[in-house]
Amino acid sequence: MNGQEGLSSASAFELGQNFQRINFLLQRLFLALSRREIRNPGVEGPGQPFFLRAMIGQAQGWMTNPMKAFNTHLQFWQNTTALYAELTQAMLTGAMQRKPAEGDDDARFNDAEWSKHPFFYYLRRQYQIMSAYLESLADTASTGEDEKHAEQVHFFTQQLVDLFSPSNFLASNPVAIKKAVETNGRSLVEGLENLVKDLERNSGDLLVTLSDPEAFKVGESIATAPGHVVYETELFQLIRYTPTTEKVYARPLMLIPPWINKFYILDLQPKSSLVRWLVDQGYAVYIVSWKNPREEMRDYGMDSYVTEGVLPAMQHVDGLHGNDGINVVGYCIGGTSLSITLAWLNKTKQPNPAKSATFFTALTDFEDPGPLKSFIDEGFISGIMIESQRKGYLDQKIMARTFSYLRPNDLVYGPAVKAYLLGEPRPKFDLLFWNEDSTRLPERMAREYLTHLYRDNQFSKDDFEIKGVKVGLDDIKIPHYVVACEKDHIAPWKASFTGLARAQGEGRFVLAQSGHIAGIVNHPDKKKYGYWVSDETPANLDQWRAGSEAHDGSWWPDWAQWLSRRSGKKIDAKESFPSSTPRLEPAPGRYVRE
Repeated sequence: MNGQEGLSSASAFELGQNFQRINFLLQRLFLALSRREIRNPGVEGPGQPFFLRAMIGQAQGWMTNPMKAFNTHLQFWQNTTALYAELTQAMLTGAMQRKPAEGDDDARFNDAEWSKHPFFYYLRRQYQIMSAYLESLADTASTGEDEKHAEQVHFFTQQLVDLFSPSNFLASNPVAIKKAVETNGRSLVEGLENLVKDLERNSGDLLVTLSDPEAFKVGESIATAPGHVVYETELFQLIRYTPTTEKVYARPLMLIPPWINKFYILDLQPKSSLVRWLVDQGYAVYIVSWKNPREEMRDYGMDSYVTEGVLPAMQHVDGLHGNDGINVVGYCIGGTSLSITLAWLNKTKQPNPAKSATFFTALTDFEDPGPLKSFIDEGFISGIMIESQRKGYLDQKIMARTFSYLRPNDLVYGPAVKAYLLGEPRPKFDLLFWNEDSTRLPERMAREYLTHLYRDNQFSKDDFEIKGVKVGLDDIKIPHYVVACEKDHIAPWKASFTGLARAQGEGRFVLAQSGHIAGIVNHPDKKKYGYWVSDETPANLDQWRAGSEAHDGSWWPDWAQWLSRRSGKKIDAKESFPSSTPRLEPAPGRYVRE
């Protein structure tokens, strides 16, 4: 009896402590929310014109095809009635005779309570029925005349469906309820603290932190490949990595990462670093580290990144190695800028330091850029322009949130449930740490990228202007190695191949398994994702994939073999990186920390 009383007293004390913490955390929460800046509504979500068009489209769909609309409603009520009958039978018999249903493999409902407990089983099944109903309604919102609007309706319908999953709310999540009871509410207090910290970290904006922000430090636990900054401008630092082999290829390799992220995705921890692996294969490796822009760089556009970024970096590396040419890699928008640079050099008949080009998940034809096109309408573009004009740059939080909602269950709601409802600590995951270490975009660059490339697709139409000269995909004439990723939601593989298939010169095309990051950062030692490869230009994408050669494991060795034939003879490593080469500061440099 005394033991039970002691336990009860301890529980009561813990509850009291938790209530005190909640009171304190609520004060911090309201203070954090009060600091949130007011933004243009265009960047927050679709406006009234979008919903009005959706309603009109749905009404027109019902009028033109009333049987389809009738069947949609009928199916909803049939499924709902069947669910009620199933639950009634369970209550009468005292046992659940659950039938397998579509969506049973949904990771959000993995816990056994979603199937065993009648209440939570009903919530899950009714949610799945309602989701299917809303998606069917979205089908009727299309008149067939505006394909993009129809895709937007489907996209934002799915956003609503994902938002209102019962797993996202405390009262309807059995896992969260059970943990709260078992911990005397401590899990909810810790979840509230996680929420408050996210709001404070983002000045009142709710951006779910995906990884432990204290788990890694740039230059100490990630981005640690030895090297030095050998050249610097107002736009970028150029890093040369220290050789690890006695001999290196005479022709150097330069990597151009995207400037909407930090370069060290290619140099995370040693076990996954592409930079370290390339150095170990005997390549003289350079990488561009872009400056994180502020207001003073507001007038930097694509021509700036081409003529003041990519080109001088290539020329400097070429000069350090006797002007005998270099091999160049462009990743994501870094690949887009590389392709524009190559086209401009050819069109203006200037010397081109690049002897080969490799493209990692790079979009050059934006006709079908994947889910992101659902955001790129006039309302969103106008909102972005107003925001970037006001500050001189596009805030990284806007872009981070936009990309997160392309995969909301993985990058928003799933992490939010773990952090806020279950009170779990953030995982120590290097890739997610990098993902959150995002950058700003200069005002002109943001505007040009969204309008000239994404919206108007000017480069694919040979109509993109650099320094008064219009260039396009047909102006690229260089041996090329193209890597796209099968599950890429940012640069879909078919879109990546469609544009670069127009490049002239010897080409090799690789389709890697997995997504935009994991498909690229795929160290051979992991023996994880495979790939398909062919030297045939993919005119018909489905036929190309069917006829390509499948391989297990990483594509890195295939690429290294391709590179080796274009990298010249092996020379002494000290000759490749002599002591006379300027060493401004140790890698990873200071730009990546800004």
